[in-house]
Amino acid sequence: MSITKEAELQGMKMISEIVAITLKKMRAYAKPGISTKALDDYGANILKHYGAKSAPYETYGFPGYTCISVNNEAAHGVPSLHKILQEGDLINIDVSAELNGYWSDNGGSFVIGKDIHQHQPLVEASKQILYKAIHQIKSGVKIADIGYTIDMEARKAGFKVIKNLAGHGVGRSLHEAPEHILNYRVRHNKERFRKNSTVAIETFIATKSTFAIEAEDQWTFIGNRGGFVAQHEHTIMVTDRTPLILTAANDIWNS
Repeated sequence: MSITKEAELQGMKMISEIVAITLKKMRAYAKPGISTKALDDYGANILKHYGAKSAPYETYGFPGYTCISVNNEAAHGVPSLHKILQEGDLINIDVSAELNGYWSDNGGSFVIGKDIHQHQPLVEASKQILYKAIHQIKSGVKIADIGYTIDMEARKAGFKVIKNLAGHGVGRSLHEAPEHILNYRVRHNKERFRKNSTVAIETFIATKSTFAIEAEDQWTFIGNRGGFVAQHEHTIMVTDRTPLILTAANDIWNS
């Protein structure tokens, strides 16, 4: 959406802070031995406390209130009583929600407990690439150029990007124009970021895969060549200078 008045900005700030706080609290709650369903229920209760509605549940009938992906799951993992978190697991939590007609989206990957499987370099790369990409965004910058930055930084770090998962516009609905803020450059895409627009910027950094494919449950995505994927995401408002990071309260760059 495009912010045209103060009330709209305040609406986006409010829902963005809610999803950010929910993500941060869920990250702290995630420990070895608990199920992803228990973690999802915890997040659902936080959203309910603030009066917010889960975006995937409301929009798509997703079987959970947040998306929780573990290890080989690239995105949109379904919470389950049978999926018990283990020491060293790579986990991603994606929280999006609606309040008073405004929608916001954020996410982050991290390691459960000790990094016994050496996932942390992937996690750190994803976080730092998101930071660099966001801080290059301002009004007039080509969307394709941000994709180029993400792709090149991933390569420098020894990783790949998932090409069919992307950031997107957000605000009056969960997915709006621009619909595909990809993690690589599409040369013919001349679309540019617009001042006062709200978008969700996200990285999908991978060890082996370049595309995400649907798993048997028809919700979860896994990599086409296996391996692991780390994702980090902020909802921002584009300005003439450094973007306003609406979901800054999730504290993903300090986690």
